[in-house]
Amino acid sequence: MGIHELPMIARSLVGEHKGILAADESSGTIERRFASIGFASTEENRRAYREMLFTTPGIEAFLSGIILFDETIRQMTANGRPFPELLAQRGIIPGIKVDKGTAELSGFPEEKITEGLDGLANRLIEYQNLGARFAKWRAVISIGPGRPTQQGIEVNAHVLARYASLCQTAGLVPIVEPEVLMDGDHTIDRCEEVTEAVLGTVFTALRKHRVLLEGILLKPNMVISGKTCPLQAGPELVAWQTLRCFSRTVPAAVPGIVFLSGGQTPKQATENLHAMNARGAQPWQLSFSYGRALQDEALQIWKGDSANSPMAQQAFYRRATCVSAARQGTYVPSMEVWAD
Repeated sequence: MGIHELPMIARSLVGEHKGILAADESSGTIERRFASIGFASTEENRRAYREMLFTTPGIEAFLSGIILFDETIRQMTANGRPFPELLAQRGIIPGIKVDKGTAELSGFPEEKITEGLDGLANRLIEYQNLGARFAKWRAVISIGPGRPTQQGIEVNAHVLARYASLCQTAGLVPIVEPEVLMDGDHTIDRCEEVTEAVLGTVFTALRKHRVLLEGILLKPNMVISGKTCPLQAGPELVAWQTLRCFSRTVPAAVPGIVFLSGGQTPKQATENLHAMNARGAQPWQLSFSYGRALQDEALQIWKGDSANSPMAQQAFYRRATCVSAARQGTYVPSMEVWAD
């Protein structure tokens, strides 16, 4: 697949009404999620959980793509159909998480660097052969006393740009994810200040690496109050400050912004996305790439019991319906009554 086909795939991933499910939890993350329902995180249990989600009837109306983990892209349904094949036949584009997690940034206490560039070019070719058509790499930026440093921002921006360049060379659309974490007591204004600095640096690095902006998607945090900030901003303020920040930093050439939920509740992530889309057309499509915000309600119903799968799938479908409405700016709170 040539680089000139990437913009078409990127646009498909942010098609009307649709967004992306992030089902790419690492082994450690999925273990914590399963612990919340008292369920062992074995390979078979993880496979069964993903199959429950991926076979939910009707989700192709709301999901354009699903991001898979290395283990998941190699797995099959109980009747032997590879997950990427199952998704592609439903019109859902398979994607793959390619970073290998974060490590301490040497010399910069409490700042992180994402690893996984070594051998990435060969892994991307393998993932494309397995059916992936896009990829994701997450960089983590935390806010705290003296953080983030400019060096911490620049190092992560360079790694994101290098990853994006390698993806496009391999014929995969890169999702560029610089996440400014919600953790902390910082205000929404401080979040906006840091997010603007991070995005400005990331797009400078992408240009330096000659990344085709029309062939990427941006997966950022929303501009939002820290989790423990005494004053929590509501959806209207979140929407206004997020869009103000992005209008200053994100080129119009980027086809779409697929927000991460980043620890928000399903309802918060839905309301905030709606508030942004309700403000009218923007230079980019404003969509979603949610993990917990799409899955949590279904997971709590499923509890590892296949007998609960129909009810869990119903909850997953209904949350996807709400988020799809938010992506169109047509969500109303009354939808939550039947989404529970």
